[in-house]
Amino acid sequence: MTTHPLLREAQRLWEELARAPRPFPPAGDVDVIVSPRSELCPAGWVGVVALGGSALVTVPDGSAATTVRAALAGLPVEALRDAAAVRGVLPVAGVLGPAALSYASPEGFRPAALSYASPEGFRPATASSRVERLPGDHPALRALEAASGQDDSAEASLDAITSPAFVAREDGRVVAAAGYRAWPRRTAHLCVLTAPEARGRGLARTTASEAVAHALAAGLLPQWRARSPASRRVAAALGFEELGAQLSFEIAQGCRAAVPV
Repeated sequence: MTTHPLLREAQRLWEELARAPRPFPPAGDVDVIVSPRSELCPAGWVGVVALGGSALVTVPDGSAATTVRAALAGLPVEALRDAAAVRGVLPVAGVLGPAALSYASPEGFRPAALSYASPEGFRPATASSRVERLPGDHPALRALEAASGQDDSAEASLDAITSPAFVAREDGRVVAAAGYRAWPRRTAHLCVLTAPEARGRGLARTTASEAVAHALAAGLLPQWRARSPASRRVAAALGFEELGAQLSFEIAQGCRAAVPV
């Protein structure tokens, strides 16, 4: 099990987002907490964050707490990262995730080389010519979101960044961008998006590398939340350590009593 200081920093972040005065339990344990203002999940849902072999679970009310505690009692912590495992013990109406949670330290960060593959072949680049910095509200970012589709742009949340955007262009058009949103406890939540036709060329890694370097220079904790294997590979290539996962689910209406308590 990871004992890196990153783990404790990550746990403190999610303890604060849980909006309940409870720390993560010891390794192997799951703590179900009533917290209607939890930011681990949408309002009224159940939020799960597993880090370092233990998990915090927030529920909206006491009735949900009774149901969820009973249902999850027989599951190991690792199963809480699996939507299918949760569906096997609870009547679930909706699910978000799971998403892997990864973090980078100054010592572990591996900056990307400033070069990438393009339709014309391999393109070396310098920091000044390869990656451009734009304000977070620049129209070119909105154009990238429109070209990427609603699902991908919503997942990336470039419209929420509080940092500059670090972008790559092809033929004058922004085809990849990265930045971060300021979260509690001096956390920099990474937001990365690449146009569909430009994926697989290393652009996500190159732009994200600049955003991570910017965050670390400001003394922030970079956080990478990823659902897709491709995104997780980019994070790992940059030196992020995958420490856990987040999962949110909605209990089906009228079904709580169907779970033995």
